Amino acid sequence: MTRFSIRRMGMAAGAALAMVAGMSIPGSAHHSTAMFEWGSERVIEDMTVERWVWSNPHTFLYARDSQDRRWAFEGMSPNHLSRAGWSRRTLAPGEKVSVGFYPMRDGRRGGFNVRVFKEDGTEMLQLPSAM
Repeated sequence: MTRFSIRRMGMAAGAALAMVAGMSIPGSAHHSTAMFEWGSERVIEDMTVERWVWSNPHTFLYARDSQDRRWAFEGMSPNHLSRAGWSRRTLAPGEKVSVGFYPMRDGRRGGFNVRVFKEDGTEMLQLPSAM
């Protein structure tokens, strides 16, 4: 091997190592959840599902309360929820539900979705019960 090709191989190995090291830094780009009052679950009954968004990195539930005010709830990822029994068809527009959530710290209508109670009595959990 010539000196040039050894040098070239070393540069390629260094670049590959840098890529692997860069990919191993977990969650540094994930957003904060400090906007929610964690551990202070509230429940709103008699909500009507407006839209259920099954998308990464988080799901979103948009619903209206009995006074027709719109609420927005962030949820866990589809990957997490699918392991807990959820699917993109778990909630449908027009469906009546009660929503358990950690509210927004700034008082806006919304929060982090903890659980959904369906009309048939089914309770759909987003977070492990130890939370």
